[in-house]
Amino acid sequence: MIWQEEHYKEYEKKLKERQDVSYRNFHKRLTETKYEILGIRVPICRKIAKEIAKTDVLAFLDRAPNNYYEEILIEGFVLETILEEEIFWAYFKRFLPKIDNWAICDSVCSSFKRIAKKREYYWPRIQVLLNQKEPFTIRVGLILLLDYYLLPTYLKKIENQLDRIKSNHYYVNMAMAWLLAEMYIKYPKETEEYIKTAKMNDFTINKTISKIRESNRISKEEKDRLLQYKRRRKNEEKNYN
Repeated sequence: MIWQEEHYKEYEKKLKERQDVSYRNFHKRLTETKYEILGIRVPICRKIAKEIAKTDVLAFLDRAPNNYYEEILIEGFVLETILEEEIFWAYFKRFLPKIDNWAICDSVCSSFKRIAKKREYYWPRIQVLLNQKEPFTIRVGLILLLDYYLLPTYLKKIENQLDRIKSNHYYVNMAMAWLLAEMYIKYPKETEEYIKTAKMNDFTINKTISKIRESNRISKEEKDRLLQYKRRRKNEEKNYN
């Protein structure tokens, strides 16, 4: 099928028919976004994307509607069905400005399984994302590292990238903490050495340690030892003087 205006209208009509009001209300409490949320669960959105993949994908993406949260999510899932890497990345860059919340960011990034097969190809492209100013573009880069690059050969490279990020945006800091916590769980010795001298802000370091300590995958001894790396805020430091 080659997408025409009437096809998009029918597409949006079918999306509205699948909305779950109770799920919409629940999801609205968790996700801050400029898009209207219909309330369609992620597995259903993935299924819809697979159906779209049987049509002219590029034609769909060229005119994909942006009225609803779920339309952005589905568009992100459809991107993964593009076979050619350069075309995929070109359309992905066009898609990036539409990401305005953690949920779309994390769900879409987790669908890009192709990156695990071509890590070297995508590494410099992810570096470009991490060097941007837009916080959710940076978060995309961080979540891609979390999903596909937690390997021994990339640890130092990831640490170098983390030290360069200067954003104080909450969802950037939380992604950095999540990434670093997962690094510690996989590579505790190497990551602990990095935490000692990491250049990221105090909030992110402290959140990282909290996330590690919440894990059931490390010992109480490790959890207790990591407390020594927590950073005091300036006002707290004054109280100790």
